[in-house]
Amino acid sequence: MMLHVPNVLTRQQVVDCRRAMEQGDWVDGNVTSGAQAAQAKLNRQLPQESQLARDLGQLVLAALARSALFISAAIPHRIVPPLFNRYQSGEQFEVHVDNAIRAMPGTHECIRTDVSCTLFFSDPDEYDGGELVVVDTYGTHQAKLPAGDLLLYPSTSLHRVEAVTRGSRVASFFWVQSMVREDWHRSLLFDLDVNIQKLRSVVGDNPQVVSLTSHYHNLLRLWVQL
Repeated sequence: MMLHVPNVLTRQQVVDCRRAMEQGDWVDGNVTSGAQAAQAKLNRQLPQESQLARDLGQLVLAALARSALFISAAIPHRIVPPLFNRYQSGEQFEVHVDNAIRAMPGTHECIRTDVSCTLFFSDPDEYDGGELVVVDTYGTHQAKLPAGDLLLYPSTSLHRVEAVTRGSRVASFFWVQSMVREDWHRSLLFDLDVNIQKLRSVVGDNPQVVSLTSHYHNLLRLWVQL
């Protein structure tokens, strides 16, 4: 399942974050790469241990906690603290797959990466190139979203970031360990949840809606791993 989650951040939050990022000490993006990714990746990142990255990450996490659409789609259990990258002047990230396991900074814990997320901080007209391209069983998909919007997709997908030929593409990226491990289970639950909410807005909590809600929670109970 790929999903466009709009307005995770407000326009003012984006402006404030971009202003703060201008003061950041951007370093080689391969500081967080695995061996294979390091051969394919050319970009810059904010150091994940920097106070700026931690402050921006907390802002992103708080915004995600307020996004009903994100929560419904990802069913998050744990989230790797958000990282921040920048592509410009021919920088790109060739086709790769995300590591299955990511360490939680500052701890001895690791998480399984089920869902990958990119939160855009640059509007599409600020740069040329830089499309996020995701390849799955249904084909090849490109995304270049408005600043403040997020793309969510399975971490099992092959994906790449096309070379930026003009301007600067700034984004946050992070991974989610979902309470529901299988992508197709999450897709079924998301579709059911969305349609239940639409029905409730039209007919209220009638017996049919209550029954569907019961099915949703029983499927969730069946598939959740804690």
